[in-house]
Amino acid sequence: MRRIALAVAASAAMLAGAGCSALGHAAFQNPIVHLRDVRIRGLGLTGGSLDVLLSVYNPNHYRLDATRLTYRVNLAGDSVMVANGSMDSRFTVQDNDSSVVTIPVSFTYAGIGAAGRSLLNQGAVDYHVLGDVTVGSPVGNFTVPYSSTGRFTTTGIGR
Repeated sequence: MRRIALAVAASAAMLAGAGCSALGHAAFQNPIVHLRDVRIRGLGLTGGSLDVLLSVYNPNHYRLDATRLTYRVNLAGDSVMVANGSMDSRFTVQDNDSSVVTIPVSFTYAGIGAAGRSLLNQGAVDYHVLGDVTVGSPVGNFTVPYSSTGRFTTTGIGR
């Protein structure tokens, strides 16, 4: 009889845990990531370096602690990959707030040829930033994808 009672209690605990997990996932809203700015840090004879600034917005009513962010930055309709990689630097996004994450990027002129020509000739080039962000929250850990497109102009980011 005691074994049956323990088995029933264990089953009830597992069901309650599964229910809380499902409720946690239902209550979680994905963070929203978009390109905020691109800043040139330096230019040389063969290339340069820039900072890609991503804005990470937390629509939840609790803090998110990001542990990892992967990224890929493409230009000219995804035909030119400028950068890809990951950041394992932790950052926090407060509830209903945004944080800016800076990604340092090095490039060569040869690598961005078509996009560079478009920027020089037309004053603008299309971009696509995508990847995923891993966050911890009171309701569990989540890895969620993000994707943002737009137009970068010589005067800044155009939407």
